[in-house]
Amino acid sequence: MPHLQLLVIQPTPFCNIDCRYCYLPDRGNKAVVTEETLANLFSQVFSSGWLQDELSVVWHAGEPMVLPVEFYRRAFRLIDSMKPPGLTLTHAFQTNGTLIDDAWCAFFVEAKVNVGVSVDGPQRLHDLNRRTRSGRGTFDKTIAGIRRLRENRVPFHVISVLSAESLGAPRAMFDFYVAERIEQVCFNVEESEGDHVSRSFGATGIEDAYYNFLREFWRLAAAAPGKFQSIREIDDATRFVLRPKDVIFRNQLVEPFAITSMDWAGNIATFSPELLGLKSAVYNDFILGNINRDRLIELPESPALTRMRDDINAGVEMCRQGCGYFSVCGGGEPVNKLAENGTFISTETTYCRMTKMRVTDLVLDLMDMVGGRVGEPPGTTMAERGADLLARERDSTVRPAV
Repeated sequence: MPHLQLLVIQPTPFCNIDCRYCYLPDRGNKAVVTEETLANLFSQVFSSGWLQDELSVVWHAGEPMVLPVEFYRRAFRLIDSMKPPGLTLTHAFQTNGTLIDDAWCAFFVEAKVNVGVSVDGPQRLHDLNRRTRSGRGTFDKTIAGIRRLRENRVPFHVISVLSAESLGAPRAMFDFYVAERIEQVCFNVEESEGDHVSRSFGATGIEDAYYNFLREFWRLAAAAPGKFQSIREIDDATRFVLRPKDVIFRNQLVEPFAITSMDWAGNIATFSPELLGLKSAVYNDFILGNINRDRLIELPESPALTRMRDDINAGVEMCRQGCGYFSVCGGGEPVNKLAENGTFISTETTYCRMTKMRVTDLVLDLMDMVGGRVGEPPGTTMAERGADLLARERDSTVRPAV
């Protein structure tokens, strides 16, 4: 039986900006999910038997905030009225931040929404790719939204897409976050998937550039303790490396329905959320059924899933047999294998070499620098370790190789 942990809902495919690296093909479509479709989804999710104690719901795959606050108030009330007792359900928004105002902040606090804002660093880097349809940069509106969140004491994190330009500017990125008091940072690489073909992927030295960016950013963060609560890539890799050997790594991206996605029309997909909306004659456009006409609990047996699952599993097994990083990865991301290699039945990608292999290498290198203190609890962040490392170095003549 599936174990559903993450539900990704597309309230609308429309986005009010037009980022150069966006993978979504229909971001000009202003369609909106109906309350009937949401009711059908949550009725079937809650009765599926697929849930344990917690469920995360992410409103994404378009700009969720182009819809009014009242839309979400109604949706959240509907969901709460159906939610079974004992289930902890959390909502999250991933937004470009340009539409945040005091009313949205009040709603985020009221509904305890986890907020992620997409911002690519200082203005000269952000505006390279995050633009309006008329070609104007969006930095000013995005940073105004971030400041509004901070003024209203709404916790948030940021996701920054690292382009070729920003990979060469770790100090500028660091200074920007510190100046804006951004304490939780996530880095995405500019990848090839969906509608977007990355100009960075495949470039000579790109993997080393990513490693060097993270290493330098870590060094800067380590020298400024208290400025960051988390650096996702380093903290996650540390947790994976330090987990007990008898704890099996679970890759939700290759487990059917661990991550379940629904678009505005009620179409259901699984595995990588980015697959929903893409086209494929072989895999039925990655659509397993529609929540308005099909039963969710019957979709694991659907013919549409069979070939996709078998091909993804074959690729995972190839990774298991041939990759030394399998224990910290679990078989990669299906959407990147398909985009880069043309098939799920494949192994490494530029994406996995950058975001898994090189980050794991970095964490192991940093552990060597701090004396291999692998007995520390997984919750200890690399930034905290770095502060200790720098303090020890001040009392020695040995300098780190960073």
